[in-house]
Order: sequence, then structure tokens, then C-alpha cells
Amino acid sequence: MSMDTPESESESESESESESESESEGEDASLEGGYDPETIEAKWQERWVDEETYAYDYEGDEGTDPNTTYAIDTPPPTVSGSLHMGHLYGHTLQDFAARFNRMHDGEVLFPFGYDDNGIASERLTEEDLDIRHQDYERREFQRLCREVCAEYEESFTEKMQGLGCSIDWNHTYKTIEPRVQRISQLSFLDLYEKGREYRKKAPAIWCPECETAISQVETEDDERNSHFNDIAFELVGDDAPREEFVISTTRPELIPACVSVFVHPEDEDNQDLVGETARVPIFGHEVPIIADERVDMEKGSGIVMCCTFGDQKDIEWYQAHDLPLRVAIDETATMTDLAGDYEGLSTEAAREAIVEDLEDAGYLRDRREIVHDVGVHERCDTPVEYRVSKQWYVEILDHKEEYLEAGAEMDWYPEKMFTRYQHWIEGLEWDWLISRQRDSGIPFPVWYCEECDHPVMADRETLPVDPLSDEPPVDACPECGHDEFEPEEDVFDTWATSSLTPLINAGWDWDAESEEFAMEHPELYPFDLRPQGHDIISFWLFHTIVKCYEHTGEVPFDATLINGHVLDENREKMSKSRGNVVAPDEVIDEYPVDAIRFWAASAAVGDDFPYQEKDLTAGEKLLRKLWNASKLIDNLAPADPAEPENLEAIDRWLLAELDAAIEDLTAHLEEYEFAKARNRLRTFFWNTFCDDYLEIAKTREESPSTQYALRTAHRTFLQLWAPYLPHATEEIWQAVYARSEGSNLESIHTEDWPAPQGYEADLAAGETAMEVISALRRYKSENQLPLNADLGAVAVHGEIDGFEDAIRDVMHVGDLDVLAEPPEITTEVASIDLDYSTLGPKYGSKVGEIDSGIESGEYEIDDEAGVLRVAGEELAEDLFEVELERSYSGEGEMLETESAVVIVD
Repeated sequence: MSMDTPESESESESESESESESESEGEDASLEGGYDPETIEAKWQERWVDEETYAYDYEGDEGTDPNTTYAIDTPPPTVSGSLHMGHLYGHTLQDFAARFNRMHDGEVLFPFGYDDNGIASERLTEEDLDIRHQDYERREFQRLCREVCAEYEESFTEKMQGLGCSIDWNHTYKTIEPRVQRISQLSFLDLYEKGREYRKKAPAIWCPECETAISQVETEDDERNSHFNDIAFELVGDDAPREEFVISTTRPELIPACVSVFVHPEDEDNQDLVGETARVPIFGHEVPIIADERVDMEKGSGIVMCCTFGDQKDIEWYQAHDLPLRVAIDETATMTDLAGDYEGLSTEAAREAIVEDLEDAGYLRDRREIVHDVGVHERCDTPVEYRVSKQWYVEILDHKEEYLEAGAEMDWYPEKMFTRYQHWIEGLEWDWLISRQRDSGIPFPVWYCEECDHPVMADRETLPVDPLSDEPPVDACPECGHDEFEPEEDVFDTWATSSLTPLINAGWDWDAESEEFAMEHPELYPFDLRPQGHDIISFWLFHTIVKCYEHTGEVPFDATLINGHVLDENREKMSKSRGNVVAPDEVIDEYPVDAIRFWAASAAVGDDFPYQEKDLTAGEKLLRKLWNASKLIDNLAPADPAEPENLEAIDRWLLAELDAAIEDLTAHLEEYEFAKARNRLRTFFWNTFCDDYLEIAKTREESPSTQYALRTAHRTFLQLWAPYLPHATEEIWQAVYARSEGSNLESIHTEDWPAPQGYEADLAAGETAMEVISALRRYKSENQLPLNADLGAVAVHGEIDGFEDAIRDVMHVGDLDVLAEPPEITTEVASIDLDYSTLGPKYGSKVGEIDSGIESGEYEIDDEAGVLRVAGEELAEDLFEVELERSYSGEGEMLETESAVVIVD
């Protein structure tokens, strides 16, 4: 078979011979001229939206079985105002799934949402308006957030529509809209009533920059430069076993918060300290020395100070040993009055000042530079602190095994991503903290009795509520009878709402009549697919499973599709600091959207992959190939020919190959193997159909069998390419086929996915016959013979049974002889190439002898053992490569293909 490149001669022939106008034109689509993506893509993007081509319109009966629609639980992007390559790539993958399943199975819900509440919205508003949220009354600032987000969402929607995604824009939502607020507050009430939520004054992870508590999932490790400081602590008492000991710390600013010192019970060198009392340097307060197994004896001096709080271990010690609370750092990372002379300094400034004073006072024994991991808030890269405050939590640590089992029930694409989910759950140390001390977000529907702090929950029928402006549902506290209440000022963590997307899209709500939760669209739940990036498995995926599992007892989706990240051409992560960010707007301006979609299908799902323009260029060439092939076919065959009673062998073979391709593509797409499906389809369409069969068809255009095969294949190719190239296929479909079907309004994207038609042929023999035809075509071209020139005699060794007539007719062969035995061909070694980079270090001076042996022919190649014997050595097969030269000494000229030998006499 011909394996010509995209710049093959046959493509040039197809383009040059198919410039005439098509006789079949749709109402607003045409094959005239070349493919004009700028005009065509904009036209169809607008029309699909205007005509609601992708609207989900379920018409099932009330008693219809649930989950009868293919539903995608799409990620609501954070409102940022601009597309990045992750949006472009991720949403395109989702669209491949939506378009294929819409054609393959029928009803599809492909919704869209915006995550427009929380810290990200606040930061966007502050930056856009150049303001600080602290300078505004809360409700006024919330109003400003809504206005700013609305502007950016409108722009983002236009850009999303410009990608040609088959989203149902009637099914959109915002995580701050009243309907979603109600669902979010219902979720809170339901979990509270089930005993899955609690409010507690306890240590919590705190972001000083955002001035709010955050959850474990919102922290990440970041390498920072720091110092290990060796600091001497004195022992108290005349009978102390020694005068001092040394601790090593990266955070000397926490010394004023020191409440104890810990030693491992198996640390023999320091057991004499256990039970003693230490005096904290500079600050002078005294603390106990306690034994505890959690001390890392290999770190620093093996003696550790416990401060309230420096890290998770400090919190564990604080709770386990009932230690006192000393708060030296406030909510803005500023030193408190407990720090004495350092009050009012930032933690960084206090760190340097305290180290300087420790050295002056003789307590600093050593200071050395290190690089270590520091926990930071993933949104702002600020090092986190640990503070005691009252917060709301969802209890998750006791259900870790259930969440693991729920995750295992889903299909993971790729399967390896389940490991990330598993590792996250196994490493959980905190319950899910869901309260935020912010101005923008969904309020907790709670009031507290001023007298006894008893929480009073809102009634379900009144939701959504805002306790800052709405009255509590009772006149007096049901616990103590007091009649004054304080509203909860905190708002939900944004993930507490975005984790409800399956329930939001299914219309989950409280049914007062039946007194239970119900769904407006039960046919959607569980959703079929959750697509998302691998970086938010611990954020969005895990939290969605937690919420939906606790509310419904079910896993919220059947499968999850985890996409990788787009890297730069050097496989480095894109970042503004590196200056390697590729702007999607610029890519979209330069390349057709369909070419970008072709690029998006170039990597296996789940893998990070580089952005390479050659993939976009390949997509452009494919669009031209599809367009010009369509024009040529429109000239060669009527739009809807009848199937003849007897298909000729070469035509039946093509349709049988097409059946096989349909089976392969369907299987790949059902498994979300978009790259495999794309590559299989491109090879068959470009090489088999265009470069080989279409060239044959041009010589047989009067054949009813060829006309039927051409049109059947062309229609099928348009449908198979439709999920990948929606604009080009829609234009061609409307121009060529829509009118013949009586309507220009029926989109190709609502057509049925092709099914194998049961054509049978010897696929291998047909493949070999196509190779022979291609070889003879090249022979004529190289010998400057016209394609219709007669060839007197041709002999073929290869399986071409049943395709002899096709070879004779297409290539004008007078006498075709099928050889039972191969012709006499001499095979000689043309050259032996050595891998000197490996050979040199291994054999040294012996390499010269090996070269000489090969040059003189004094060697032996043992194919069975896979070795080269030369100069007394045996070289393994990875050290050499043999190039063979085959020659034919008989009459005529030999042509070789992958599966046949052809002799032209």
C-alpha cells in the first residue's frame, strides 16, 4: 500500500483535478473554491447556537429507567476572563466524547457552568477594579464581584463557542446563582442532620494573605530557601543533668509560642532530658520536656520544640498532651503582643531579628542555608500558618475506606490515575474544612444563640438565605430560650459547592410533599462521565464523590476521564515566569479550529504532552485533503447512487475495509482512546482511500459499483470525522447530502453513527492488490509513462486472489501472471552500521580490529542468535544494524512492496 506523505503526488493530482464547482449545493453551504475556515467556522458556530442543535430535550416517560441519557459532568472553570491551553485542550476532549455519543447513542447532556464564588472571584474583582475587599461593606463588595464576573463570563462564553464545542447553552449554571445557592445550602443542612458536619474551635490551616482558613487539599509543597538555626535551650534547676541542649529549627520566630520540648523515647543520648524543664531563650518562659514517639531522631539534633502552631505535628502534640495555647502570630502573619519586642513585625522580619538577638545573647550555635519544602496556599503561594479558630468541617476521616471503594467502582481513563486518588485518601490527616472568612461566597444558613452559642438552622423551604440580612426561623433559642441571635458571617469553601455539579445538573432538591430529596432529571444520575485534569483529582473529583455519596449513597458518575497538561515544545510546564506560555487566542487566530481539534487528539488521554505546531499544520493539510477529495467525489459520482446487484472486487474490498475501520473506531471511542481512533481514521482515509482507491476510481468513474462505493465511503468518512472536524464536515455534509435528504436543517452531528454493513472480502488479498497497483503507478510515473499506458506482461508473487481483474483493468496490464514461487532474488549485505557510542567504551582498542574484520568480510551474522561474530568477539544485536540489498537478475524490472514482488517485463 502507498505510504506517501501528506505532500504526496496524489494529493496534488486530487487538488488540481477537483477545482470545478460542485453541482450539489446546500442552501448555505458550498464546495466552491478552496476551504475557507474563517468564514465556515464562524457561520456554523453561530448557527449551532441559534438553532439549538445540541439542546438536551428529554422526552422520556415518568416511569422511564434512570440514567438513560449520556450525561457529562463538566468542570465549571474559575472565572478568569481568558482561555488557557488547558481550557482549549480539556474542553475539546469533552466535546469528542459528547459528539461521538450523541451520534452513537442519541440523547446527550453536555452542560456548562462557571465557578464564580470564593477567593478567585474576589481576587479578580480586586485586580480588575484596583480595590481592596476590606474597604467595602460585604454586600457592596459582593455586588461588585457579580458585576465583574458577569463581564468576564460573557467574554469566556463567546470564546468557548468559538471552539465549536457542542455544549447545550440552555443548560448552564453559575455557582453563585440563587438556584445553586439553594442546593449548596440544602447540602449543608442534609449533612448536618446526618451527623456528617460539625463546628469546632480547633487548629486549622490558615492563609495569611487571603486571611481565611483553608482545607488540606488547598495546600501544596513548594521549595523555598531557608536556614537551619541551632539554638541552645538552658535546663532549669540545680540538679539538672546538663546545662543546655540544642534544637534545630527553620522558624525561630515561633520561639515565643514554644510550649514544650519533645524527645523520642528510644533516643538514648537524650533520655536524661525527659521530665526536666527548659527555659526558652530570650523570652524566658519555662516549658516541660516530654517523651513522644513522633519525634524524628534523624532530623536536626533529634530534640524538637513544640509551638502552637508550626505544623501538623505540633497540633498532634498539643491535643495529645493537653498543652497550653500560645498565639504569637495573628491572622495576617504579624507577630502578636506575646512576641514582646517583636510585636507588629511580619514573620519574616521577626525571624531575622530574633536570630540576630539570639546570636548577640550567645544562644545561636550555628546557622546554615538549606532548601526545603514549605506548605503554601495553592491559590496565592503564601506559606500557610496554623491557627485556632471556630470552623465548620465535613467529617471524612471515618469514611476513608468507603470513599476508596466508591472510587474503585468507577472506570478510570487512564486506569493509572486511580492510584493518585487512592494515595490522596490514604494521606488524609484532616476532616474537610468548608468555612471561609471571605466576603464573596454562599453563606452558611446558620444563626447562633448569643447566650449559649446553640446553632439554629434555616428551614429548607426558605433557602437560599443570608443570615446577615435574613431573620432566623425561630423567635427564641430552642436550647436556652434566649431571643437574640448572631448570624454566621462565614461562607462556604468554593469546592463545597462545585462538588455538587452532578446534583445541580440533575435538579436535586427537597420535595416537601414526599419529604425526601428528589431529582428533576433522574435519567441523568449517575452521570456517565466526569472529565477533568489530573491536578484536581484531590480537589474536585474527591470532594464530588464525598458529597454525592453522602447525599445519595451512589457514586456520582460511571467513569472519569483524566486529561494531562499541555507543555511547551521542550516538554516544560508553561508558566509566565518562564516566558513559555502559548496564548490560545493567538493559536485560534492563526489556525483553523478544526486543525486545533486535530492537534488535541494527538496524545493519549492522561499524558502531559508538548504543544507542537507541526500537529496543527498536519490538521490544516487534512482539512484540505478532505475538502478536495469531497470535490473530486462530487464530480465522479451522483450524490445518492443505488447499490448495484454485484459489487466489483476492489469496491467490495474497500467497503469491507470501511466496516473494519468503523468497528475499530467505535471500540476506541467507547474507551475514550481519541488519539488511537484519530490515527486509525487518518491512515485509512489518507493512504488507503485518497492515495490509492480514489486514484483508481478516477479511471472507473462510469462504473456503478465504484460510484456506489465512493459515495458510501465518503458519507461514512464525513460521519467518522464529525467528532474531530465538526465545522468542515458540517459544511461538506450540507453542501452535498442535506438537500438530497430533503432538509438543510438536519446537522451531520445529529446523524446516526455509522455501523458496519456486513461487506465481506479477503482484506489481506485486497491490501496486497492495492500495493501492486500503487507500485505499478509509481513505475509508470518514474518511467514517464501515462497512467493509461499499456503494460504487456506483469508477474506477481503475493496473495491477490480475486483481485487479478482489478489489477489488469486499472493498470492496463495485458498479461498478468500470478507466481506460485518467488522469483530468484539475491540478498547481500550492503553495509553494517555499528553503534560506536556503546561499542567504544566496551571494546576500546579492539574497535579497530572489528572495523577491519567487517571491511574485509571476515565476519559471520547469526540471525538465529542475533549476534555478529567478528575479530574474535560476539556483538549483541543492539550494537549493530545490517542493511541488506536485494537484486533480481532475471528478465524485466523488479518492484517490491510490503507483501508482494512485482516483475514488469
